[in-house]
Amino acid sequence: MRLSFGLLKQYKSSIPGFGLTMGYTIFYLSIIVIIPLIALFTEAFSMGWDKFISATTDGRVIESYKLTFYTSIIAALINTFFGVIVAWCLVRYEFYGKRIFDSIVDLPFALPTAVSGIALTTLYSYQGFFGQYLEPIGIKIVFTPIGITIALIFIGLPFVVRTVQPSLEELEIEQEEAALSLAASKWQTFYKVILPTIFPAILTGFALSFARALGEYGSVVFISGNMPFKTEISTLLIITKLEQYDYVGATAIAVVMLLISFIMLLLINILQRWSAKRRGMEAI
Repeated sequence: MRLSFGLLKQYKSSIPGFGLTMGYTIFYLSIIVIIPLIALFTEAFSMGWDKFISATTDGRVIESYKLTFYTSIIAALINTFFGVIVAWCLVRYEFYGKRIFDSIVDLPFALPTAVSGIALTTLYSYQGFFGQYLEPIGIKIVFTPIGITIALIFIGLPFVVRTVQPSLEELEIEQEEAALSLAASKWQTFYKVILPTIFPAILTGFALSFARALGEYGSVVFISGNMPFKTEISTLLIITKLEQYDYVGATAIAVVMLLISFIMLLLINILQRWSAKRRGMEAI
């Protein structure tokens, strides 16, 4: 007992300023996250339950939910697939201009979202670099859900690449060589050795890309056309209601988006824990 107390005391003393840093952490999170969320829920439910349901189940609002989540999930899935490929190339191969390509991945982080939206709209418009060839054959990008998805892919790809990349860098090549020496095929090596190791990072990248897409506004507002019941996303509808001084209606839509996002992220975190636990059991 004395030994345990001594170890505990030594452990606590090895972290200087724990009380101060913990107090600052709680204060910072309260000011930046917790209090704004409480204010959001309070404002949204101040209208009463019946009006809240009416405001969040209006036909125009429902269509914006569908479009937002549909395009966000598709963009996140595409980013996950190609993000893993990009991360793999950047980690496992040496080629001319690798540093340039590695820097280009972070470009959506640096560009203002409005600039991204204008650039994409210019490229895919009827007279744009790509649009002038696509629209004559019946493929319209601008002012369609396809354009929204492309914008969300553009801003979400770095989240997957930068999340998966460290996991690939830490992966020991000796494990792959051992699997290949035991007559495993390349596909079996990837499926049995590589994928289980990077799977939690892939899920995290998907979650970050999906969450980023849900709240995107600047890069989408230009290429979507903002047509109600067709290309109007939820964030745009929130801005529209704020411009109409309908603060309660805007917060009601925001609360629904927030709750659905929390549920999605919770499910992804549960899947991550299950994957990590399964890996631990297999290792034993």
